[in-house]
Amino acid sequence: MVLELRPNCEYCDKDLPPSSTDAMICTYECTFCCDCVDVLSNVCPNCGGGFAPRPIRPKTAWRPGLSLSHQPASEIRVHSSKDRGEVEKFLSKIKNISPEDR
Repeated sequence: MVLELRPNCEYCDKDLPPSSTDAMICTYECTFCCDCVDVLSNVCPNCGGGFAPRPIRPKTAWRPGLSLSHQPASEIRVHSSKDRGEVEKFLSKIKNISPEDR
């Protein structure tokens, strides 16, 4: 199974191309930019987990069949279904709990 590599931040809609070092993901591949991860206190507003840098898929197939051209990034933009008020309320409950203890 290959990571989806979503094209945008789900919170602010910033473009996050496959080579972006600004892309962060949670365990469910929810995708946010570093700035929004800071605003969200490292809490995914969808699942409550923490974030890690999204890996960059190689452009070159250094091994046969393994590259961005073989497993392209998604072009489907994803947007959070939660409004800002709901996110703030959710964050206030768990943002002071470290990700490994949530």
